[in-house]
Amino acid sequence: MATFLHLSDVHLGYNRYNNGERTKDFFYAFEDCIDRYAVQEPVDFVLIVGDLFEHRSIQPSTLNQAQIVLEHLKKAQIPVLAIEGNHDNCPYGVKTSWLRYLAEQGWLILLEPEEDSDTLLAHWDPDTGRGGYIDLDCGVRVVGSRWYGASTPQAIKKLAQALQTLPEAPGKTVMMLHHGLEGQIARYAGALRYEDVLPLREAGVTYLALGHIHKNYSEEDWIFNAGSVEANSVAEGWGQMRRGVYRVELNGTGVAAELKQDYYQRPIYRLLLEADKSWSQVDLENQALALVERENRQQKLQGAIVELRLQGQVGFDRLDLNFRDLHDRLKTLSQALIFLLKSELAGSAYLEPLNPDQHLNREAIELSVFKDFLAGHHIYQHHLEHFAQGLSHLKQKLLEGEAPDPLYRYATDLRLTDLRQSQP
Repeated sequence: MATFLHLSDVHLGYNRYNNGERTKDFFYAFEDCIDRYAVQEPVDFVLIVGDLFEHRSIQPSTLNQAQIVLEHLKKAQIPVLAIEGNHDNCPYGVKTSWLRYLAEQGWLILLEPEEDSDTLLAHWDPDTGRGGYIDLDCGVRVVGSRWYGASTPQAIKKLAQALQTLPEAPGKTVMMLHHGLEGQIARYAGALRYEDVLPLREAGVTYLALGHIHKNYSEEDWIFNAGSVEANSVAEGWGQMRRGVYRVELNGTGVAAELKQDYYQRPIYRLLLEADKSWSQVDLENQALALVERENRQQKLQGAIVELRLQGQVGFDRLDLNFRDLHDRLKTLSQALIFLLKSELAGSAYLEPLNPDQHLNREAIELSVFKDFLAGHHIYQHHLEHFAQGLSHLKQKLLEGEAPDPLYRYATDLRLTDLRQSQP
């Protein structure tokens, strides 16, 4: 029986939200899952199926983070086998990458097919540090690949043919591929169909270790995608997307893959406030503050990443909302590491559509238009008829040439009458 850890999409050096603590989260998550599931409970080998780094060009601190974690595995004499993903592969015209550097320094084994060679998959040579597959002492063959992008289906056919020409494997065959299957996430162009990867199974692959898609999924007990080690966005946060690392056993009966998630990860919470168009600007702000205060008592938002989305219709000009001030107040209240305030608010543009079958006269149409105009502000919503009639009379007085002072007194009296009616 052989045991290994399958992970991908570590994204060391991630720097979204311009927060240094958030960048460290990816290192902490990587280190913790390796220590828990590969070192403390020893495995025969570890797979990193692409995107160890967030960027092709990395900072010295990011390289140091990778070496710290890989040092744990080196001390435990656990081999690390890796392939490049779309984030850390060689740019066009460049012959090396930071993964190649780590391989040359002995931190990991980078398995790469030789595209320009007659032998697509050569056995890994410890002297040159190059090769497309390796037969491990635990009786498992591990095969590598690279990031192929849109040409992945064609590359799979070639790899499957090359697999069939190799010497007999010592046991089960595991292959790493940084690409995703269709139907797993929305708006993913170029995803593979199941039929695209089937030639690999027919060529003897027992366990196809995927990366690239940050969501955990599996297909027919031979295709496995662990997901990203840490959430790269709020949408991937806790309760939004299942992800983690796989601890896998290859035994006589087949594959036993267990998704592990109980390691360091930054909590992420998504909150929603549905606005009522009768609310004033102050009402909306108070409701948002009350929501965050409630959630803070229940879920302890301190130190987390929190997103609050404001939705619904409002009865005031959205530009009157001091968005930055509200954001700062909410962040202070929650004590979140990162607080994201997103507005999807809409104004109340129309009260009701005109029905062309009603054959309304000019006065009725005019009153309807005035009501629509007034309905956009919460102050007037409960007195639409009163104000619409008042505006109609005001317009008529204006057309009749009445002087400005009487018009102003009329408009003032109209407003004061409404205020008196609104008082309890």
